This record gives sequence, C-alpha cells and structure tokens, in this order.
Amino acid sequence: MIGGGSDREQSIATNRLTPMVKEIKAWIEDGVSGLTICGGYQFLGDYYETKNGEKLKGMGILPFYSKAEKDRLMTNILVESERFGRIVGFENHGGRTYHDFLPLGKVVNGFGNNEESREEGLHYHHLIGTYLHGPILPKNPQIADYLIEKAYERKTGKKLEQLDDRLEEAANQTVWERFRQSKPTKYRNEA
Repeated sequence: MIGGGSDREQSIATNRLTPMVKEIKAWIEDGVSGLTICGGYQFLGDYYETKNGEKLKGMGILPFYSKAEKDRLMTNILVESERFGRIVGFENHGGRTYHDFLPLGKVVNGFGNNEESREEGLHYHHLIGTYLHGPILPKNPQIADYLIEKAYERKTGKKLEQLDDRLEEAANQTVWERFRQSKPTKYRNEA
C-alpha cells in the first residue's frame, strides 16, 4: 500500500522508492495485490505536474501522468464498478490523472480521475489506484476482500472462503443512498 501526501512529501517518498521501481513493477506484473491512494496513485505514473508547471518525476511504473489544477476536488464520491459493484468514499485532490488503463469504475457522483472522463481510479492486474480516501477498505468490503483473496491465492494457490460482509455492505448502502443526490463541490486552492 502506498498512501498520499503533499507534493513535497510525495517527491521525497518517490526518491526513496525509485531504487525499488524494477522490483515493484515486477511484483505488480506478477500479480501482487496493491492499493495506492491519491499521491501514491499519482506517483505510479511518469510525472506529476504542479500548479507552477514543475514536473515532479513519478516512479514510471505505469505510463500515465497527473496534473495539478487550481481547484481542489473534495466531495463524497460514488462509483459504479463492473468488478466491485458500488464503491463509496471521499475524495480530496488537486491533481487530475490521465491514463488509458481500465478504471476502477464510473463516477456516479463526484469527480474521480479528472472532470472529463467520469472515471475513477485504475485497476491493473491486482493493483488498485484511487483517489478515494475515507476510509476505502472498511467502506468497501468487496475491495478489501479482493485484495486479501488475491494475496492469499498467490501465496497458497487456494481459494479463500467467502467472508460475511453483511454489516459492511449495509453501511456501504447507507452511504450510497445518503450521497446519491448530493452535489460535488470544487474548492479554490489558496496556496
């Protein structure tokens, strides 16, 4: 798992992870489960362009890029996914990500990768990249189960027993219904 952070901290983390890029890429290609959120998702790509036009080098694990805009995208987000069904979360990002990979899903309410595509995240092998914070795994047990299941299968060669997610699924449904009709908002970055 690779989380997010501000541009400066992400740049430091990227520099520290760069010596491991070949190894990380090999793991991803070999089917290791992975979850990258916000800045961790952005820095899987080739670069992140700041509001000032500076290109911060990404890890270049997958060919895509992200670009910061003046407005932050902060809202509760709802996503329909062919693989995972209904996904709920909270997004808070100034960057817009552009790629040609399979998305995590289609945005029903919120912004996602960028305002044009109406797509959220990335799903490549068993790697998930997403702008969903808040907290993605407890609110979306199907994603947590998937990551655990794929890791377990890779390690043991066996299938994982189906988990009882009724309580978590009910919470997911409650969040979905609550924010289905809300209007997403852009916030101007003052910094």
